[in-house]
Amino acid sequence: MSDSFNTIRFPSPQGLKPGWFIGFGAFLIILGILAALDAITTTLTSMVILGVLMIIGGVAQVMQSFAHRGLPVPNQWLSGLIGGLYILGGILLIEEPATGSIFLTAILAGCLIFAGLARTFWAGGHRNNRSWLALAISGLVTLIIGIMLYMTLPWSGLWLIGMFIAVELLMAGVATVLFGLSLRNDGI
Repeated sequence: MSDSFNTIRFPSPQGLKPGWFIGFGAFLIILGILAALDAITTTLTSMVILGVLMIIGGVAQVMQSFAHRGLPVPNQWLSGLIGGLYILGGILLIEEPATGSIFLTAILAGCLIFAGLARTFWAGGHRNNRSWLALAISGLVTLIIGIMLYMTLPWSGLWLIGMFIAVELLMAGVATVLFGLSLRNDGI
């Protein structure tokens, strides 16, 4: 059996311009710093953008549902209803981005609580493995983070998503700058 990853051919780095990577990485770092300085605005803006994307997706779903004449009518209407719900959800996110971010944070907290409990119980059932304690501690940390997120709602819902975006922008920026610097050091 062959490993399909080994068949991927990456282009030679000869044509890559290190300055572009360094400049783009610096731009991402600046965006990340700005996002971190005002995580609440970043969160609310991301909710509005998500709402717009949901509306676009909902309109596409409604159009698609009635474009196929061969489907049974109930299936067309069900597909159209799903598109309508996307549109409604998008409108609600645009109208109430704070409520939307709190709702999404509550879902995240619930997922973390469930994952933490599941990982902890799973580790407890595998105590014959030498690494079970690390897995159990990992599950407990995830559980505690989920509980803390839930206990700090609604305030955590206003800044958490924006902070995640800020961290992502900073990490991507640093990685891109380092990649550009390594290209420059390699003489490419």
